[in-house]
Amino acid sequence: MRLFLTSSPCSPYPQADGRILYGYSRENGFLENFTRGWKPGDRCLMIASDPCAFAHNDKMREEFEGFFEISGIPVSRLTICDRRNQKYIKEFLAESQIVILAGGHVPSQNAFFADIELKKLIRDFDGTVMGISAGTMNCAETVYAQPELSGESTDPKYRRFLSGLGLTRLQILPHYQEAKDRLLDGKRLFEDITFPDSYGYTFLILPDGSYVISENGLETLYGEALELHNGVMRNLYPGPSGMKL
Repeated sequence: MRLFLTSSPCSPYPQADGRILYGYSRENGFLENFTRGWKPGDRCLMIASDPCAFAHNDKMREEFEGFFEISGIPVSRLTICDRRNQKYIKEFLAESQIVILAGGHVPSQNAFFADIELKKLIRDFDGTVMGISAGTMNCAETVYAQPELSGESTDPKYRRFLSGLGLTRLQILPHYQEAKDRLLDGKRLFEDITFPDSYGYTFLILPDGSYVISENGLETLYGEALELHNGVMRNLYPGPSGMKL
């Protein structure tokens, strides 16, 4: 398995007529790395974060079909897995060469992954897996579900640490450029909520455009990131060939 852990893998593709379309990012060598070894006719499976948001999931499937097309990536079929067809997850994995774990609400997706026993089923998947945002976070052995929705940071029943897919040891927080100044429940998301939660843990914080490749037991960071441990944050500046983590 080649595992890509991303914040967001997409970027704008300006068109000659002035339109802005979106495709897979070329930043930090992502597109080249992501598609290495792919063959025409490969199939892609996308696993939703909200299994009951059918209209949203169908729209997301259409958008990602467009991302593949504008990026010049040959994929013969993209299937979305949600509550409507989850009973076929084993067959979907068997016939797919690429799996995308969608972004969304981390605890909701985590519960859906548990429902379909994805941790057990994906363990022997021999292909490319890409996590996006929440999908990346849920790849961890122990997921840090950073509070996101109003009331979550003050709810004593909200679980901030969850059992994940166990595909990586990294606990990743995405979209830093958007989240770093965010306020939640009257508190600063990072300084007042996440910093205290980092005691005893190490969080890798990714802005969009940065990503990690995990393969054969090696994890390599591409693009700038930050590391938060015991309430102290430091910058990481990988070179062109990435940084081993």
